[in-house]
Amino acid sequence: MTATNEFKRVWMITGASRGLGARMAEAALAHGDAVVATARNAADVAKRFGDHPGLLGVSLDVTDESQAARAVEAAIARFGRIDVLVNNAGFGLLGAVEEATADEVRKLYETNVFGLLNVTRATLPSMRARRSGRVLNLSSLGGHQSGPGFGLYCSTKFAVEGINQALHKELAPLGIHVTAVEPGYFRTEFLEGNSLTVSPKRIADYEGTSGQVRIAARSISLHQPGDPVKLAQAVIRLVESPKPPMRLPLGTDTLQVIRDHIDGLQRETAEWAEVAASTDYAAA
Repeated sequence: MTATNEFKRVWMITGASRGLGARMAEAALAHGDAVVATARNAADVAKRFGDHPGLLGVSLDVTDESQAARAVEAAIARFGRIDVLVNNAGFGLLGAVEEATADEVRKLYETNVFGLLNVTRATLPSMRARRSGRVLNLSSLGGHQSGPGFGLYCSTKFAVEGINQALHKELAPLGIHVTAVEPGYFRTEFLEGNSLTVSPKRIADYEGTSGQVRIAARSISLHQPGDPVKLAQAVIRLVESPKPPMRLPLGTDTLQVIRDHIDGLQRETAEWAEVAASTDYAAA
């Protein structure tokens, strides 16, 4: 086992061989921290990062609960602890809600929601024992506002937000900080084939809504406004903060989505407030 005081922090990052996960791993290593970088194939981690004394590549399919437990055991055997868990593994699904098959939706939830829970449940006992730790759950601007074409993907991020909010309150008394990291569109391979499943079924009635989003996704891919290197540095700042937030939106597009969501919610609530209030029992 590597000496526990050799590194300031030990990170465990799922889906770390590419995209935002790889950028966060690179930033943590450059910061002098150790990283347990997981991917479906540990060889992809070695290919991306090479040899590094603070790096441990671990094969992990997050949908396999027993693999999640073994990955945590390997991390603790190597470094003695996990200080920061980053639940980053996930993928997108593009298509109208009606167009997606039950199998497509099931696979999406198995990774984006149940996989996150598998890894979190495996990691928390050691954090609780030490009364210390950080859990970062990768959400999205889609965790605030859903829309045509990405409705089912956004629904998984809504689930992540709900889990995150509960964990934040459950674990705060135990010295463990929990934050949902909410990126907008960052320039990664997310809209490419490896990270995005596109429903093959197309229904003509949706061509003006989700169909247009399919077209836009192709043109936006690899031209997104967000800088992944800057996101990784923001995550380092988050982990260094003694009072981290429950949610960290990243990117001006996410900030605008949040503003629009709040404004729309306030308008609609005001319009229907009388109806909402009318459903209480009459005062005695």
